[in-house]
Amino acid sequence: MPSDSAMVHVIDDDEAVRESLAFLLGTAGIDVQTYDSATAFLDVAAKIKAGCVITDVRMPELSGIDLLRRLQELRLSVPVIVITGHGDVPLAVEAMKIGAIDFLEKPFDDEVLLASVRSALDALHRDHKRDAERSEIEGRLGGLSKRERDVLEGLVAGHANKQIAYDLGISPRTIEIYRANLMTKMQAATLSDLVRMALIAGIIGTGSD
Repeated sequence: MPSDSAMVHVIDDDEAVRESLAFLLGTAGIDVQTYDSATAFLDVAAKIKAGCVITDVRMPELSGIDLLRRLQELRLSVPVIVITGHGDVPLAVEAMKIGAIDFLEKPFDDEVLLASVRSALDALHRDHKRDAERSEIEGRLGGLSKRERDVLEGLVAGHANKQIAYDLGISPRTIEIYRANLMTKMQAATLSDLVRMALIAGIIGTGSD
C-alpha cells in the first residue's frame, strides 16, 4: 500500500480530469488515489492521517467549498489544492479563506500543479517531523522531577545558576547537579540544545528577575 504521507487524493466528477491528473502525478512518482465525488472521499477521510487533496471547486452534491467545511468539522488538516474553472475564481478565493492552500485555474500548466503538490507534501513532512520531535521532547520532560523542571524554566528564562539558586532557595552547587541531571534526561549535548528543546515544547521561563 502506498505511504499515506505521500498520497495525493484527487477528487473530481469528471473522469477524464481524474485520469489525466492520476497519470501526471503517477509519472512524477507520486502515489495517487482518485474519487468521483467529495462524498466518496469523505467516506474514507477519517482514516487519512496525512497526504494532500486536489479537488474541483464545482461538483454535484458536495462542492469543493462544502468539502473544505466538512474537513474543518472533522478536524482533518490535510492540505487542499482547489482546481477552478475560469468563472470560479471568487469561489477559489473563498476556498482559500476557509483552508485551501492553493488554487489553480484551468487550464493549468502541469509543472505548476506538480510544484504546488510537492510544496504541500514537503510542508506536511516538515510538520510531521516537528510534531514527532515535540512529542519526543514532551516524553523526556515527563521524566523530570519538579525541581529539575524548575531549574529548566530558570535556564530558559536566561538566568545564571546563582540566580536560579537564589530563586529556588537552594545552593548553586545543587543547581549544578540538577542541571547535569537535566542534560542527561533531556539527552541534550549543550545548553543551547536544552533551551531549544524547551522552546519547542512551549516552556516559558517563570523564574523571578
